[in-house]
Amino acid sequence: MPSPPPSVSARLLSVLEAFSPGSTRLTLSEIARRTGLPLTTAHRLVGELTAWGGLERDSAGGYQIGLRLWEIGALAPRGLGLRETAMPFLEDLYEATHQNVQLAVLDGNDAVFLERLSGREAVHVVTRVGGRLPAYATGVGLVLLAHAPHEIQESAISLPLKRFTDRTIPSGAELRRVLADVRRQGFAISDGQIELIAVSVAAPVHDHDDAVVAAISVVVPSEDGDAYALLPAVRAAARGISRALGSPSARRLPGPVHRETFSAPG
Repeated sequence: MPSPPPSVSARLLSVLEAFSPGSTRLTLSEIARRTGLPLTTAHRLVGELTAWGGLERDSAGGYQIGLRLWEIGALAPRGLGLRETAMPFLEDLYEATHQNVQLAVLDGNDAVFLERLSGREAVHVVTRVGGRLPAYATGVGLVLLAHAPHEIQESAISLPLKRFTDRTIPSGAELRRVLADVRRQGFAISDGQIELIAVSVAAPVHDHDDAVVAAISVVVPSEDGDAYALLPAVRAAARGISRALGSPSARRLPGPVHRETFSAPG
């Protein structure tokens, strides 16, 4: 039995999904090609999205994502509101380190980055605001996965794990062990999983129900020495954000730091 044709809403969403970080401006023909829609259908849908404000047309006839989508996205409870609460603490953490300071939430099996503060001399990172990376390969992602519902953890553990470097977590069994360590320790140190030159030190952010709703991290050069020296500052910033969100546990003093980190076999 043939599959039913995609709905109008599915086709509209496919138009928006045609845009990506490397393709922020597209022509009508490119949108039609990327979506697989007939040119006439793409023209009609693009016109509707442009009239609504979801797309904007530039002077050369190309299309870009419109501000109307930013306005709606800002209403997400895990988006702008969380970022605004976290910003004073992220700025303090940046002033203390002058390295990459990041705020992320979990979306499926990915860490989505809501904010990143970065100095001119900070180590190179591949993250960007609004971007996503596999959670298992990042410090913030490991923290978020470690406190995610069981079914989300099992989904991540069951997937093939892409190796970015020879230090990336190589298997679901190893990921399961790492997540247990992160839960027990209360933080994550991810050393060279995405890029060998960088180490991420991450801690969880709790809400008024003490659920982990976000994670923050500092990413520093791997050659700079002991990442554990950053833990007090990262945990203090995470605790400050949690306290601002009403977390009961954030009012208690943190426990001692145990010196453990993930190290994948080469």
